[in-house]
Amino acid sequence: MLDEVYAVCRDDTSGAPADYIPELAAVAPDSFGLCLATADGLVYQVGDTDIGFTIQSISKPFTYALALADRGLDGVAEHIDVEPSGEPFNEISLEPDTQRPSNPMINSGAITAASLIAGRDTADKFERVRRCYSRFAGRELTMNEAVYESEARTGYRNRAIGYMLRSVGIIDVDPDDVVDRYFRQCSIEITCADLAVMAATLADNGVNPKTRERALSTALTERVLSVMTTCGMYNAAGDWVTTVGLPAKSGVGGGIIAVLPGQLGISVYSPRLDGHGNSVRGVAACRELSRRLELHFCHVTRSARTAIRADYSVAQLPSRLRRTPEDAEVLAAHGDRARVYELHGDLLFAGAERAVRAIEGNADELDALVIDVRRVGEVSRVARGMIEQLQTGLVRRGSRVALVDPDAKLGHETSSLDPDDPSGRVFVDRDTATEWCEDIVLDRHRPPGQRVATSIDLDEHPLLVGLAAMDRDRLCADFVAHTFARGEVIAERGDPRSGLYLILAGRVRATFSGTDGRVHRLVTLSSGMSFGEIPMLTGEKFVNDIVAETELRVAVLSAAVFDELAQQHPQLKLALLQRLAAGAYAQMEATVRTISGNAENY
Repeated sequence: MLDEVYAVCRDDTSGAPADYIPELAAVAPDSFGLCLATADGLVYQVGDTDIGFTIQSISKPFTYALALADRGLDGVAEHIDVEPSGEPFNEISLEPDTQRPSNPMINSGAITAASLIAGRDTADKFERVRRCYSRFAGRELTMNEAVYESEARTGYRNRAIGYMLRSVGIIDVDPDDVVDRYFRQCSIEITCADLAVMAATLADNGVNPKTRERALSTALTERVLSVMTTCGMYNAAGDWVTTVGLPAKSGVGGGIIAVLPGQLGISVYSPRLDGHGNSVRGVAACRELSRRLELHFCHVTRSARTAIRADYSVAQLPSRLRRTPEDAEVLAAHGDRARVYELHGDLLFAGAERAVRAIEGNADELDALVIDVRRVGEVSRVARGMIEQLQTGLVRRGSRVALVDPDAKLGHETSSLDPDDPSGRVFVDRDTATEWCEDIVLDRHRPPGQRVATSIDLDEHPLLVGLAAMDRDRLCADFVAHTFARGEVIAERGDPRSGLYLILAGRVRATFSGTDGRVHRLVTLSSGMSFGEIPMLTGEKFVNDIVAETELRVAVLSAAVFDELAQQHPQLKLALLQRLAAGAYAQMEATVRTISGNAENY
């Protein structure tokens, strides 16, 4: 694409290099470089992208940025307005009402911005300017002495502007000193590739995408880009905004930068200028790129849409906690009274408003809900406030609300344990939050008198209950009781088979390490369930870590005893295998239900 645009624009040899500065007139007029830098630092380039030339007026937004950082928005606004002038860049004029320069992109505004730079002395002030530009470019930039001397010899008009500014009190320092600093900043040498990185730094909210060094705060970057949009192309700004639609700045050295915030920066170098002082090829190349890549900031690919990526009930996508048949029946009947909402993308006003509206529309039918923001990028302050108000309102209406927000994108760095706290619970993963929802549904809809078995005796375990009394007694005699403390590892991935474990009290979980670096739950098992049967039946090693989730009491049939059953009591082993197979089938059915409810993620 870049090569095609380069080829389309290369043959246009209209215009001529600037000649009011003698050194600029001496450049090779047909040099042409084109770069596109992404906000993560990749630079695509074609043509003369490594030829050095002076930054000239492209310096203006960066000096303005430094002045804003030194003096603040209000401090700079006392000296420079932000209105398009509609006049040539070097016009000797001020706003009649304010006696201030119209904006920082014309010479009078740029000279005023140079006067606002802080520093110990003249040399230190320019050094701070040079270092500022270097942070944006990601390398140390230097001044071209020959161009500076040429500007200093011929810059009478700019000196006139400086004295005009001093006469009305816009600058309160020596105008010769300020104008000299302006000449020096315009004479800093850069390349087309440098400018692309500088533009990408503005696109990335003031962070250099190559060095990751912050060159400017987010708020001030927004201000600079706003002024570049309306004023960066001088008295051709209206045509630029309508045809290209990007914040931009040109310079009489032949350079242009353009920025698509959040995405990319464009730079062009071609010294032939049009009547407005803008690069002919540069304007054409930016216009062509904007058209082909649909970069115009007013181009809408789709209307603002909800930030909800997916929503489902806990009946559709249950947690990985294996429930008893009785509890599973309650959840199948009432699981639609708890929902999970997955949000994604940048959570700004429009998307947040639609998400809040959609969630509120179902709230009266819900006992609990979870808002999962792990896939959300940027969260605006207004969106954060809208989510907080949503939580507060839902709690008042009787719904319990939890967040899945391990990175505290919504600002909740701790999790409340109080169910009436409007800020709710905060979980690191959706599965644990779903279990929390299930518990609330069970508490509210479990039939009166239905006992929740948290502890059973060995002969009450479902694996043994269906056996003949003699067979059950024989097997019970072969099991050995064990207890494990909460968090104790029972088996690690790669361990050999160690027995058939029947859970009598407490919970155990099988875990795995995810690509996100966190340990995740595969399944949680409770009293009346079993684990270790697959390694026992296949002779293979454990494929997951098995950890006691709570204080745990189990009965264990050792591998040796299990193997002896085939020889001494083959019918008993067959009956045991049948019951184990039934349990494995039930576990597979639960897994299929989980996957089918989340099919779009597979």
